[in-house]
Amino acid sequence: MRDVSVDHGERVVRAARGSLADLMRTLRGDPRFAFEQCMDVCGVDWPQRAERFDIVYNLLSVTRNDRLRVIVTTDEATPISSVTAIWPGTAWWEREVFDLFGVIFDGLADHRRIVTDYGFEGHPLRKDFPLTGYVELRYDEEQKRVVYGKVALTQEFRSFDFLSPWEAMTTLPGDEKADPKAGSKA
Repeated sequence: MRDVSVDHGERVVRAARGSLADLMRTLRGDPRFAFEQCMDVCGVDWPQRAERFDIVYNLLSVTRNDRLRVIVTTDEATPISSVTAIWPGTAWWEREVFDLFGVIFDGLADHRRIVTDYGFEGHPLRKDFPLTGYVELRYDEEQKRVVYGKVALTQEFRSFDFLSPWEAMTTLPGDEKADPKAGSKA
């Protein structure tokens, strides 16, 4: 365990990758903690860091009415321990994190894609994944079947200023009345 903190009113444990399995076994099996359920497993991508992925486990102790978030970091190539032997229901979420982020779980029996297509290239929740993807699926009228092809954009990306109408207006009608300098010139 690296550290324990309180973030937005929730306890967070930052765990070392090598001791994750032991920590999770203790959090489940020790009656002082008794986290019987792993509610979900998800990933967060921080591409500017060397260990760019946070894998987040949200634990629940029903007997103690307590919650805990456990976070472990990893990079693109280093696997982390699967917790499916501790909470079998986490297999789905670990497969999902593998599919969407490319994080490998050591001990996970099934690393098939679960959300994207089996022939899908890349991991779409990585922040460096292109907005348009690499290939598109379309129906080809000549071949009378669905085919894959390179992405063909029918229009250029638009550029938006992202200002609301209220932010874009620098002065509103009637503002001249509030400015004493403007009123004295009249």
